[in-house]
Amino acid sequence: MRLCVGFDLDMTLIDPRPGMVVAMDRLAEETGYAFDGERFAANLGPPLASVLREFGAPADRIGDLVSRFRADYPDVVVPRTVALPGAEAALAAVRAAGGRALVVTGKYAPNAARHLAALGWSDHVDELVGDLWAAGKATALTAHGAQIYVGDHTGDVEGARAAGAIGVGVATGPCSPAELRDAGAHTVLGSLAEFPGWLESVFGGSPSVSGNPSGTGTAGPVEPLR
Repeated sequence: MRLCVGFDLDMTLIDPRPGMVVAMDRLAEETGYAFDGERFAANLGPPLASVLREFGAPADRIGDLVSRFRADYPDVVVPRTVALPGAEAALAAVRAAGGRALVVTGKYAPNAARHLAALGWSDHVDELVGDLWAAGKATALTAHGAQIYVGDHTGDVEGARAAGAIGVGVATGPCSPAELRDAGAHTVLGSLAEFPGWLESVFGGSPSVSGNPSGTGTAGPVEPLR
């Protein structure tokens, strides 16, 4: 089976926090609701609708609020977003190994695609799937045959486990290395700058792999796993 590596987007490949603060605070100002941009940006991961509910937005307003946030997003968040250290090299490492790069994110897919285009990554990512969170990410990971999923949140580890994939935690988001390990990550990296070396150590740069080390799913174990 050809190597396929899935990546989360926010706080794994990109840092959208400055724009997220502005966008959420603007939504609060426009609507009068007590949304907190700093708090939102510091805890990226869960779906926007869930976050708005936690902030106390009425259930019957959630759809409209999500639409307003998404409409402002391209002009407010995308231009303020930067790549995280090692992100481009990580994508390049997958391609150099003859593999496919897949982005699976909880973000609204059209806005996720705008990030990839703005950073010049559209040609580095083979597939993009949005609007999936936690175990729900397994749907896309399984459909695209991802043997590895890389993310910064315990929800990403949950998605990897549900798909029977190798869960690689990266400690660049709201979850600590200990939290990622406790959630079941097979390994935790300080940043994506460490990913090319890890990929080489596990697969030796091979574009073909036979499975995963978790004992779940339909494929056999990957060797060696360090």
